[in-house]
Amino acid sequence: MTKRIAIVGTGPMGIYSLQQLLRSGDRIAVTLFEKGPRAGIGMPYSPDSANKAMLANIASIEIPPVVTTYLEWLGTQPEKKLIGYGLDPQGLHDRQFTPRLLLGEYFRDQLLSLVAQARQCGHRIEIHENALVDDIQCDADALTVTTEGGFEGRFDKVILATGHQFPDEDEASRSYFPSPWSGLIEAAIPAAHVGIMGTSLSSIDAAMAVANQHGSFRREGDDLYFDLDSPDLKITLMSRSGLLPEADFYCPIPYQPLSVLTEQAVTACTEGEAPLDDLFELIRAELKQADPAYALRIGLGGLNADSFADAYFAEREASDPFRWARKNLIEVERNKAARITVAWRYALLRMHEVVEEIVPDLSDRDRERFDDGLKKVFVDNYAAVPSESIRRILALRDAGVLSIMALGQDYDMTRQDDQTLITVGKQTHRFPVFIDARGQKPLGSNDIPFPTLRQALQQTGHELPEVAEDYSLIDTPGYAGRIAFGSIPYLMHDRPFVQGITACAEIASSIARGITTGRKRRRVS
Repeated sequence: MTKRIAIVGTGPMGIYSLQQLLRSGDRIAVTLFEKGPRAGIGMPYSPDSANKAMLANIASIEIPPVVTTYLEWLGTQPEKKLIGYGLDPQGLHDRQFTPRLLLGEYFRDQLLSLVAQARQCGHRIEIHENALVDDIQCDADALTVTTEGGFEGRFDKVILATGHQFPDEDEASRSYFPSPWSGLIEAAIPAAHVGIMGTSLSSIDAAMAVANQHGSFRREGDDLYFDLDSPDLKITLMSRSGLLPEADFYCPIPYQPLSVLTEQAVTACTEGEAPLDDLFELIRAELKQADPAYALRIGLGGLNADSFADAYFAEREASDPFRWARKNLIEVERNKAARITVAWRYALLRMHEVVEEIVPDLSDRDRERFDDGLKKVFVDNYAAVPSESIRRILALRDAGVLSIMALGQDYDMTRQDDQTLITVGKQTHRFPVFIDARGQKPLGSNDIPFPTLRQALQQTGHELPEVAEDYSLIDTPGYAGRIAFGSIPYLMHDRPFVQGITACAEIASSIARGITTGRKRRRVS
């Protein structure tokens, strides 16, 4: 009997879910729902959310292929198109960071190719565009999916692949944007003092969206400059620490296995009385083995789970952020050219996904300790940004446009109709335009946009959707085993590092296995 499956959302999560379902060999009938006009692009990669200046934070070598690799696809594109995106058609390589809009086009083309292949093999695949799903209801025989446009269909399984959820454009005003994806790309930003909350890649992208309206970047050899049209434009990035992210560093891919911090060793930590402290002992041992000089330099032997983050950030916090950025950029570019791997950076990068497995088992107190310490280290490490983004930040700084403000732990933010006030100590900073670019916040049952499903989840008494290891919903009458949660924001509580395209592919694989084999094991949470 053909399985009837609905996929709500057609970004990377939806695409990889379809890909993995097709690999099972089962005959399937899949209906994909996309609320936007073009399926397959995904919110971060769409013209509504990005422009040509905004870079994807992932290279071809890291992107799981759908039908072809990203690099292969780039090689088939017209030279004029690639040049228009700022790429050298003769210089394409698999570690290159490209504009997000171009990556969105790749995913759309891959989805259409995947659907065409599936139909040739006898699968029934439908794509509904401009189809905002407004509810998912259940009865004994099926789940009923309805859209605002009046569509109604019955399915055996529904995969939620709705992606990031940010405030709508109607929540933005001319002076305040609740996220960089709330109408900022299309807004006319005046040449004024613009405040941006956050210093991550999202914040840098927001700064680029503003700066490009009032000037342009110019390259002379290896140097990048910004030519400002209006001296009235000032941009301030701000965060508690005031630290900029570091530039992406060279390392072997696929990742080499860890020696000490293995999955088995991390699992064993949960059996002791102090799992977080036992975990840190593994982290310490792995770092000492990988890079003894680094361990000695930061005094790793005398640190613990609570003090490691302070030692990790100490040197950067004592430095001017732009001076540090220049130094770091020179280092990573030299290492990329010589294929040199900084051992301690690479060790931390490989650790974070293994470490994540212990997070659901931590007590409330240990989870607070983890969030205040080790989590910050791992996020800083894996959220390194493209070198070109750092070059742009430095060019804006040199042009007198950009500054950074460290807010510390005690500050006040007050929104007014025509400005936002940031008060630090006795000093108040006024911003006629303010952009909150702190990224996706974890979501819970009350945030589910489908009213019948939301009500069912609320009746369970759980603040978060409870899912099995195949991401199928559990403990929710009528929906248990029939809904698969591939929506990242609802998974972030237990999996704080679960973001990005590779995570989408991994989750999609688990979801497809659950649907095609029927095997489900409850996640420990």
